[in-house]
Amino acid sequence: MKTDFEFRDSPQRWGHLCGGCGCGFAPTRRRFGAAVLGAAAAWAVPALAREGVDVGKESRFAKLVPAEQVEQAAAKQYLQMQREASGKGALAQADHPQVIRLRAIAARIIPFSHEWNPRARTWRWEVNLIGSPQVNAFCMPGGKIAFYQGILEQLQLNDDEVAAVMGHEVAHALREHARERMGKTFATRGAIEIGAALFGLGDLARLGADIGGQLLTLRFGREDESEADLVGLELAARAGYDPRAGVTLWQKMGAANKGAPPQWLSTHPAGASRIREIEANLPKVMPLYARAEKPVRRFVPPQAAQAKG
Repeated sequence: MKTDFEFRDSPQRWGHLCGGCGCGFAPTRRRFGAAVLGAAAAWAVPALAREGVDVGKESRFAKLVPAEQVEQAAAKQYLQMQREASGKGALAQADHPQVIRLRAIAARIIPFSHEWNPRARTWRWEVNLIGSPQVNAFCMPGGKIAFYQGILEQLQLNDDEVAAVMGHEVAHALREHARERMGKTFATRGAIEIGAALFGLGDLARLGADIGGQLLTLRFGREDESEADLVGLELAARAGYDPRAGVTLWQKMGAANKGAPPQWLSTHPAGASRIREIEANLPKVMPLYARAEKPVRRFVPPQAAQAKG
């Protein structure tokens, strides 16, 4: 597949993909009402014309926190994670078969991220594999992706299922769920004040730094998780991966954990309910998959690769 992105290896940043959210005047009310109706009409056409899933607009709370601040905090945390994993010999090298696999799948998904978030064009995407038995994966703000060996090995994920997981995690970053959570925290604490907007960040910067340090362990709400499921379905489908793998992924997850969610998805909706929601949305994304360019190369899970060798 031809793409404007390419992977670049470096000692600290493997897998970069670099590319370039009571007036008393009646006449005023009437003008305002007309403006609102006009705006609604203007937005209606793109909404109806768009093919794929519909998850609504971004949360207003995300706008309370500068995107650059969140992405810088994420980059710092991600680099720290890499260093710690490398120090333990747990950071997979660029020539590891599963690293090659993850980066190949990411290279197909990332070009379709721009429609969901224009900032994704400038993100310094990274994809890494951590040698840990945890059933875990994440994508931090700014496109910092990590998979743990456990999720690939224990669930024996095929490429379509890996794309389902990756699409889900990338969707969290594209929809800026971490930034939204920070904004809600600031609003709850009363940290957003007119003075902060006029004279500098003040407490916003301090609180941002505090929460930025928690990005690796941040847990999202059920609404965010459901939204990420649907956006992830579309990303995978457009990238040429079968979105029906979202169903088999959760069947495997339920079997492996006897119905209880693993650490990766402890706040997610229950497996049965999310499978129903995925199945209900498949008709919206299957046409995208049918038209998508399919990957020429297919990979195998870790244990299967060892057995083959």
